[in-house]
Amino acid sequence: MRARLTLCWLALLALLTPAFAQEPAARPPEGIQIGLSTDVIRITADFSGADLTIFGSLENPDPQVSRQGRYDVIVVLEGPARPVTVRRKDRVLGIWMNTQSESFVNVPESYSISTTRPPQDIADPNSFKRLALGTDFLHIQPAEQGQPPATVEQFRAALRERKEAVGLFNERVGGVQFLSSNLFRATVELAPDVPVGTHKARAFLFRNGLFIKETSAQLAIVKSGFEQMLFRLSTNHGLFYGFCAVGLAIVTGWLGRIVFRRD
Repeated sequence: MRARLTLCWLALLALLTPAFAQEPAARPPEGIQIGLSTDVIRITADFSGADLTIFGSLENPDPQVSRQGRYDVIVVLEGPARPVTVRRKDRVLGIWMNTQSESFVNVPESYSISTTRPPQDIADPNSFKRLALGTDFLHIQPAEQGQPPATVEQFRAALRERKEAVGLFNERVGGVQFLSSNLFRATVELAPDVPVGTHKARAFLFRNGLFIKETSAQLAIVKSGFEQMLFRLSTNHGLFYGFCAVGLAIVTGWLGRIVFRRD
């Protein structure tokens, strides 16, 4: 009897073992990576703007989600952050004068964004607000607290409008395109007045409207040629640069007096 029970238990284990062995393994989490062909871009005085191409890939994408086109990618190139003061001009006694101002801290000097689709088709505004993604959701904070929220929002909107007018804040819908199920290419715009300094390229992965992963890479934009030499001289040796500028102005004025002198 005991031998028969032992054989039954062995037979039951033999039947259950394949079932447990055939359970699918947990899918590894999805991710995203981006790569830049260079980490330094050199511009000259005649720079009139350009397009920057960023390549990236999805890690462990779900084949079914990829086939259905339910992955979305948003790529952002964010410039260095600096304090900015916005001033309002009003007509006083027939003269336009600065009447009000508001200072903001850590404002990106430039902000270029490219998306696979219109942002409202990718995720809800609350997701963008939580991620500070998009010019309307940047965390632009006033330098002084206690200002009326309505007034602060007016100056914040004016700041965004000014940046958009000169091309420093721009958006390109459809600027991110999938080359295959996991490879994509993003094109972001560099404005003619793109600031020099360290920029951050950021990529956000969404699936079915839900944020999945973010990655980033740094990019330096520097001036080259004679302009870069003057910039470094004025920054690193300000006193010497000032004496040279004054001396050059004196020599130029003296030469002009000689050339245009009337005898």
